[in-house]
Amino acid sequence: MENHVQLSKIINDPVHGFIEINNPKLLQIIDNQLFQRLRRIKQLGLGSLVYPGATHTRFSHALGAMHLTRQAMDVLRNKQVDITPEEYEATLMAILLHDVGHGPFSHALEHALIPNLRHEQMSLAFMQALNQQMEGALELAIAIFEDRYPKKFLHQLVSSQLDMDRMDYLIRDSFFTGVAEGIVGIDRIIKTLNVFEGQLVCESKAIYSVEKFVVARRLMYWQVYLHKAAVAAECMLLSILRRARELVHRQQPLYLDENLAFFFHHNISSEQLGEEVMSRYLQLDDNDVEFHLKKWVGHPDRVLAELCERLLRRRLLKVRMKKRPFRPKKLELYLKRYMKLKGYTAEEAAYFVFSGTVSNQAYLKESEEPILILTKEGRLRELPNESDMKNISALSKMVVKSYLCFPGEIRAAGES
Repeated sequence: MENHVQLSKIINDPVHGFIEINNPKLLQIIDNQLFQRLRRIKQLGLGSLVYPGATHTRFSHALGAMHLTRQAMDVLRNKQVDITPEEYEATLMAILLHDVGHGPFSHALEHALIPNLRHEQMSLAFMQALNQQMEGALELAIAIFEDRYPKKFLHQLVSSQLDMDRMDYLIRDSFFTGVAEGIVGIDRIIKTLNVFEGQLVCESKAIYSVEKFVVARRLMYWQVYLHKAAVAAECMLLSILRRARELVHRQQPLYLDENLAFFFHHNISSEQLGEEVMSRYLQLDDNDVEFHLKKWVGHPDRVLAELCERLLRRRLLKVRMKKRPFRPKKLELYLKRYMKLKGYTAEEAAYFVFSGTVSNQAYLKESEEPILILTKEGRLRELPNESDMKNISALSKMVVKSYLCFPGEIRAAGES
């Protein structure tokens, strides 16, 4: 009996509607375990602890980004931009696979398994492995992904300050969180895309939509991605893995499946992405980490058990944020209070009382990939220079906020 090769598929996406895929190679990629794993990795990591509807996955985001990329290339072709069938296919492959390197809970554990590893590095490693499986079919896609292909605008569709990745995650995250500030007129932006002097540009008639796009990114970062409760949950998850790793180094008994144990027992660098590392990484997703939390909640180590119990029951640490760093005396005061309350040592209490910083820069003014506006006179101008909104230039400044995490029960009555 001959194997049936699927030639097309229609996927019903809640954000974009019906997404039709009629390319056998794209379908082969989607059916691969590398891509199917993204079904088990939430787009917003622990964001559902803040917004209950935010359970959408990297899988649906990748499909949505591919859909928008196809729309964008169709618009460019209609404007006589030369995109060959091979380039068209390869760009769709590149955007489809841009997130396959994400670890469990997306950005939350970006560096927890392999220090200093960026998910783009792992995505590239997975793309190269898949390229071998598909007998070189991804060569052009990888060149576009790495920005090694002469037609720079194809890479800019995949990765830039006005790429289809950002277009999709803004409206998708807005849809599933219910935060209306992320709603952007992406249809108008895509319809006005063009290529000028080899660069992806936006025609000036869509400048207000582009301005809103940049402002929406800023608002979504503070309201969703850097929400105080989301910051607390992410810090707690990182603390759990740090404590678990410490117990392993102390040779204390701790349940670990073979894949997580591999990363705990080996000091792997981001340059050591060999076959075994990639195979182990591929086996880990949100479900594995959650299962370990449920196993560890009964561990005799009080610190690990309490951290897991708090996260599983959503008894999150409280977070205070402000523009200036917190005084060391404030941190020391809270540490001593929790040490007294729980009988912890200073080292143990530091898992529950700590400070750090978060930053938000909506527009990278000095970036190699600025948002370029094509004026009616045929000149290229960077967005802040063409916009009459003074706050667009202001959004290029890095905003840094300090945070202080602590258990709510140690805060004095009436203290803000």
